[in-house]
Amino acid sequence: MRVAIGAWRGARTIRRMPDWFSPAQLFGYAAFVLGVACFLQTDDRRFKWFMTAECLAYVIHFALLGVPTAVASSLLSLLRSALSLHTRSKWVAVGVVAANIGFGLAIATKPSDWLPLTASCLGTIALFTLTGVPMRLLMLCGTGLWIANNLIAGSIGGTALEVVVAAVNAATIARMLMAGAPQAR
Repeated sequence: MRVAIGAWRGARTIRRMPDWFSPAQLFGYAAFVLGVACFLQTDDRRFKWFMTAECLAYVIHFALLGVPTAVASSLLSLLRSALSLHTRSKWVAVGVVAANIGFGLAIATKPSDWLPLTASCLGTIALFTLTGVPMRLLMLCGTGLWIANNLIAGSIGGTALEVVVAAVNAATIARMLMAGAPQAR
């Protein structure tokens, strides 16, 4: 949300605090719950199901916030997560990465628009080519990019989600390593 200060040409704008209980933020909170549940999973298949649901909540959240690159990235992430439940085809992964790059070229207007798109590319590579701990480590890299995107977009639930997801993912990785299951499925 932006508010113009002054009525003259070149009036500066400031960002208002978002409404904590707006529909946009409520979907962000839903994504938060689903994301935490996702990264608590040590079973890769359940991880992917929760991620699919989280992505759907994110699509609605970012659409309501008016962040088209995050909507595009979340839609592709939803598709990617659903497809990864049925195939590990590297060609499908290449197609999803290419779609992310295509969306970026078509709608990105500033460098920060590439944050969610890059995160989605990392997630695609992780879900289609890795399992267990390596998959979660690459997802953790994407989480860092989502944190930056959400701070820029003013997403309360999304920022909280990604910070908690980073911590939960790191704890799950540690748990998996201590259990001696770096390639747990």
